[in-house]
Amino acid sequence: MYSIQKLIDNFNALVPTKENESLRTIFPFDLSSNGKAEKCIGIVAATAEHIYVISDNVLSFSVLISDIDSFAIIPGIGCRTIEYKTADGCDHILCRGSELYSKVFTAAVGDLTLLIENDRSVEPHEYPMGNACPDCGRPLTPGSNTCAKCAGKSTYITRLMKIASPWKWMILLSVLLYFVSSAVNLIPPELNRILVDDYIKAENAAVFAFIGVIISIFAVNILNLIISAFRSLLMIDTGAGFIAKLRQITFDKIQSLSISRINARTSGELINRVSSDCDTVKNFIVNEVGEMIQMVVTLITVSAILFVYDWRLALLVLCPVPLIIFLNRFVRKWLHKFFRLSWVTSSKASSILHDTFSGIRVVKSFGMEHREIKRHRDITEKERDVHIQSESFAGTVMPLMGFLLGIGEFFIMYYVGNRILGGTMTFGEMSKFSAYVGLIYGPLNWISRIPNIISRTGTSLAKIFDILDEENEVVDKEDAEYVDIEGEITFENMSFSYDITNPVIKNLTATIKKGEMVGIVGRSGVGKSTLINLVMRLYDPQSGCVKVDGHDLRDIPQDCLRSQIGVVLQETYLFSGTIYDNIRYAKPDATRDEIIAVAKLAGAHKFIVKLPDGYNTKVGERGFSLSGGERQRVSIARALLRNPKILILDEATSALDTETEKEVQDVLYKLTRDRTTLAIAHRLSTLRNADKILVLDKGMLAEFDSHEELMKKRGIYYGLVMAQRQMSRMSRNASKTNS
Repeated sequence: MYSIQKLIDNFNALVPTKENESLRTIFPFDLSSNGKAEKCIGIVAATAEHIYVISDNVLSFSVLISDIDSFAIIPGIGCRTIEYKTADGCDHILCRGSELYSKVFTAAVGDLTLLIENDRSVEPHEYPMGNACPDCGRPLTPGSNTCAKCAGKSTYITRLMKIASPWKWMILLSVLLYFVSSAVNLIPPELNRILVDDYIKAENAAVFAFIGVIISIFAVNILNLIISAFRSLLMIDTGAGFIAKLRQITFDKIQSLSISRINARTSGELINRVSSDCDTVKNFIVNEVGEMIQMVVTLITVSAILFVYDWRLALLVLCPVPLIIFLNRFVRKWLHKFFRLSWVTSSKASSILHDTFSGIRVVKSFGMEHREIKRHRDITEKERDVHIQSESFAGTVMPLMGFLLGIGEFFIMYYVGNRILGGTMTFGEMSKFSAYVGLIYGPLNWISRIPNIISRTGTSLAKIFDILDEENEVVDKEDAEYVDIEGEITFENMSFSYDITNPVIKNLTATIKKGEMVGIVGRSGVGKSTLINLVMRLYDPQSGCVKVDGHDLRDIPQDCLRSQIGVVLQETYLFSGTIYDNIRYAKPDATRDEIIAVAKLAGAHKFIVKLPDGYNTKVGERGFSLSGGERQRVSIARALLRNPKILILDEATSALDTETEKEVQDVLYKLTRDRTTLAIAHRLSTLRNADKILVLDKGMLAEFDSHEELMKKRGIYYGLVMAQRQMSRMSRNASKTNS
């Protein structure tokens, strides 16, 4: 975090401004404007007339506000650039900053835009910065205190093992089986030596003993097969349980996050974490860990045997290992970068697929299939290019590492050949030694795969724990108490902002009594939907509070609060399934009679019974097999099923025809008598029956009274009503003219 006072002092010391040219905004940046990743200490300061850019305590340039048409933030790789467009249409760089300054730039560009529009209300204030890793300085994911780059992989593995603790005995048994398997693998080379020296090369070998050796080799192989099969079955069961738990933990964490945290990521990113990342980690735990143990045990054991047998031969076999270890460190760094880039492009591809399939009606309606095809082709080609880069790199380096591992074999062939020709080594000993060399080269070749395994698993682990470590903005207190809500809602000097710098709601104070129906009106963007989101505690206010029956919402558990609130949102969402299941979603233990009763109240029963399967009719994904009005009526029935103490209607009847809307309005009017209702409506005529109207203007409470009283005052509400009436008359006149 920076000090705004220090910025102002530095600016005043470097730039002498006119007496009447007061400072309007000031903010820092940290990258030079030459397009390179060069750090600098920069300041952008704006007055009513000029913008000054200071870099490393030197005034770089200044520009007149009157010469600027617009500002834009251009995203780059790990950075952001603020550009301004002049009257001649040319784009110029104002400043550049790392990802840490993305929030600063977003808020500052908003203020700079107000300045070029001659808004004199802009004043210097501190902009929010992102969190950075104290070790490497990289930006941290919002809500996370862990840097994926600096966090030790051992820490991740330790935490992963805690998650796998229910299967610790099964994992331990499988590890022991890897030890047993490694020990069993050491027996055949010795049996091969006996077979060659004592029987095949011998002149008077006993037939039964010869057969006995062959049977022993066969028995050892069968034993190894049984151990491998049992171990595989054990790990299949462990893997299935582990991945189910890991996915559930990740999904549960995502579900517990606040709306703002979830919205900070794309659906593709979240799906990747729950599906492919968990799969990658499962494969590591189930397959790679056990194989790693077996390879390490085999490498150590066989190396010891070779050193005991002939230390010179052992050195020839192991001579490439130091070089391979050195190359591994180099390769892992590059593969990690490729896998991270591959993960990002894969997430974008998943998001595009999700958006396209979810909005297929919009795509079809606007005839934009070609655009979506191009979008998908572009991201697929980018994903392909990243894959080609990573695989080309691995395909070039891995064979080289394999060749280096094989160099020792040429020395071994020469050494062993000389020993046999010199009579100091038998063919059986050569066979035994070759088998051991084959055993040791398996682990050595596996070592060459370590960078690929670690990079892929490390990327997935970082992404999973990035979610699991994220701090939630909306949390329940430990001493939160369950209460039965009566319905009185109080806003006490409440302010809220999504990005801290631009308050959506400012110092709102109002009381809605139990059982009142209150309409919330105002121009688009004044904070109507934000207000009801705060009542549902999807967000917490930055200052002040929201109370229900005198209880601060932060003192009530979220599930307790929301279980007593019924909501009909502006964007009607139905889950894939039957109409019956969608209505029952609000109350899973509801009886069929209860569901039919609320469907009748919502005006949905009539159209439902006309459907081929009635209440068992499948609505399709997002409910698109139903019309907009039908979906909205099902949504109203779902909200009413809870018999809520507080009913929230966000444009609840906007998709209904006039006749059906009147029917539903009559029903809602009866229902609102016994419950507190907050209603946002585009058609203000639907709020005539409201006890009070809460009018928002520029995020503040402008008016709060009954419809009749507000009409008498001829204020903002009166103006909105008159404007709608005039639009209705114009629409009717136009209809008459056309007819």
